[in-house]
Amino acid sequence: MDFASELDLLIRARYPLIYVVTAEEERAEQAIAQVARRMVYCWDFVEGYQQEGVDAGTARSNPLQALEFVERARPETQAIFLLRDFHRFLEDISVGRKLRNLARRLRSQAKTIVILAPRLVVPLDLAEEMTVLEFSLPGAVEIDQEVQKLLGERNTLSGSEREELVKACQGLSLNRIRQVLAKAIARSGSLDSSDVELILEEKKQKIRQTQILEFYPATEAIADIGGLDQLKDWLIQRGAAFSDQARRYGLPHPRGLLLVGIQGTGKSLTARAIAHHWHLPLLRLDVGRLFAGLVGESEARTRQMIQLAEALAPCVLFADEIDKSFGNLQGGDAGTASRVFGTFLTWMAEKTSPVFVVATANDIHRLPPELLRKGRFDEVFFVNLPSQIERAEIFQVHLNKLRPHNLRAYDLERLAYETPDFSGAEIEQVIVEAMHIGFSQNRDFTTDDIVQAIAQIVPLARTAEEQIVALQQWAAAGKARSASRKQGLLGSLQRRLDSSE
Repeated sequence: MDFASELDLLIRARYPLIYVVTAEEERAEQAIAQVARRMVYCWDFVEGYQQEGVDAGTARSNPLQALEFVERARPETQAIFLLRDFHRFLEDISVGRKLRNLARRLRSQAKTIVILAPRLVVPLDLAEEMTVLEFSLPGAVEIDQEVQKLLGERNTLSGSEREELVKACQGLSLNRIRQVLAKAIARSGSLDSSDVELILEEKKQKIRQTQILEFYPATEAIADIGGLDQLKDWLIQRGAAFSDQARRYGLPHPRGLLLVGIQGTGKSLTARAIAHHWHLPLLRLDVGRLFAGLVGESEARTRQMIQLAEALAPCVLFADEIDKSFGNLQGGDAGTASRVFGTFLTWMAEKTSPVFVVATANDIHRLPPELLRKGRFDEVFFVNLPSQIERAEIFQVHLNKLRPHNLRAYDLERLAYETPDFSGAEIEQVIVEAMHIGFSQNRDFTTDDIVQAIAQIVPLARTAEEQIVALQQWAAAGKARSASRKQGLLGSLQRRLDSSE
């Protein structure tokens, strides 16, 4: 149900207190006025009530008087009382008590109080009386109408250019869209496809301000991933899953992917490669920033993150090392982590928007079991330490970037043989170390330099062997799909078990 329909239903059902969460005050007020079909009285702390027939400045600087104005209105009066930024006064004992008293009376009258605020702050003693509505960012139809209105007779955009422009604007407030489009028109006198970059920069600025999500550069291609053939095949097969053709075929939007594995094996690289290969924006979610000190603030941030991700859809939402954030839901945080996790989990299960969630985890045993249930993710992949063949591919990927003209000078088979139990990140590090050796001697680095660097590094697989064996046993028991060829996983596990005996 959209905002207008839900608000109309609540007003007709005589819900006394409605809390609308939005930073788009002007647009929300216009939407409320269209739905209300009755008198709308607007109040704010600075100007009080300013409607015709009301003394100018009534209840100025006095939130309690603003509520008394509602109380004094004739019982037969049909009206909406819209209170701007009223969330700042809800903790006041007199304001809270007055609202609860009013809630009883308004259930039998055609009057509704609507609190309009940029964030959700509902004290516990008002939770039963208050109904919360989210006011979504503008959709494609509304943005398209705004583009046409701004251009007027100067509209020289083709249908595909306008569609691309509208898609680029999704995720911004209507006011920001007006500003950035006006800036583009002022710069060149019109709008065209080249203005998409300007809009994307504005979008990055907006996302930065949330301090929860960030636009993450995704320049890595599928070919930049060494090994992980089964995972790459899976991704390539679903490359067109977000297209209109897939919808006409009857395919649902892909939901997401959980990558479980050992540190440094390419999980984060894979997330970036997915976004690049599918030509989708990559949003990195810092789960730790969802948590805030104020009661209710963490849940509000989670809802803000979800709203922004859905407004930017189709996109890839990257949640790195999710086990560290949701790995212990029994801590002393008054249940905040559990509530945030519950909100996130419900959204993942019920979302219909094309937001593809890529989550990574290093310790599967810390994750709540409900996260692994079917329906949250399309697939759970285990990313193991690379096999010898995969290590050769990883060396090839890195050396081809650094010395494409001299790749044949390096013995990839020898390097792969010399690095058992090395992760992809550790292989990258030994190459950097070898480059230091060659640079210090004023020459190019060689295979022997890399071998020398290998001898100086103790891989994580040896310092954290017990944890890695436990993780490999979990995956070998059929709990996850192997990102590499199956024999690679089983062979690696068997070698580790043999060596521990």
